[in-house]
Amino acid sequence: MDVVDEAADEPRKRGRPKVSSDHDKRAHIVEIARRVFVKCGYAGSTTAVVATEAGVSKQTLYKLFQSKEELFAAVVGAHRRLMLDLPRPAEDLSIAESLERIFMIDMDDDKDADRAGFLQLVFREAGQFPELIDILQREGMLASRQHLADWLRDRRVEGKLSLDDPDSGARMLMDMIFGGMGPPEGRAKAWPDRATLLAHLQRCIAIFAAGVGAA
Repeated sequence: MDVVDEAADEPRKRGRPKVSSDHDKRAHIVEIARRVFVKCGYAGSTTAVVATEAGVSKQTLYKLFQSKEELFAAVVGAHRRLMLDLPRPAEDLSIAESLERIFMIDMDDDKDADRAGFLQLVFREAGQFPELIDILQREGMLASRQHLADWLRDRRVEGKLSLDDPDSGARMLMDMIFGGMGPPEGRAKAWPDRATLLAHLQRCIAIFAAGVGAA
């Protein structure tokens, strides 16, 4: 995404690239910030570095994010889509097939490395910055679990499964799948290869789907 940082009161000249919206700038800055945090660590990252790497002024960055902590929270929120592909539109698939897509269990190695790399950063620096765990929990895991509970609740309303407590079901599923993947820093040691891991995750989802009488 090409982001142009242009002063609001400066007239646009013919042939100049269109100024991006705040939404586009925000998304661009968040993606650059994620890369900077993973590369430099939370302690080694500054908003000035992120602004430079993103090609925007510090004034623009502070207009959208008031602090490094707020920027990190936005990165966690964006990273959430690497954990669960939710919300998502209704689809004509079995519950098991939908859950495999929601958890992206066949994610390619590069994306899986991105997902694990960011989590490694949080756990590595949590001792020095305990607020990182709080942000990950609030903006990441809790929000993801709520999206999953809402999805299960909608499928129950549609009559596609029988589940008396979707919130408990969401917690159960996330424990099964993310626990089965193994901690990001030790995933390579947890499973001999991706095929074995994938088979295990598919088995977890199949057992859950059978348990809730999924159509």
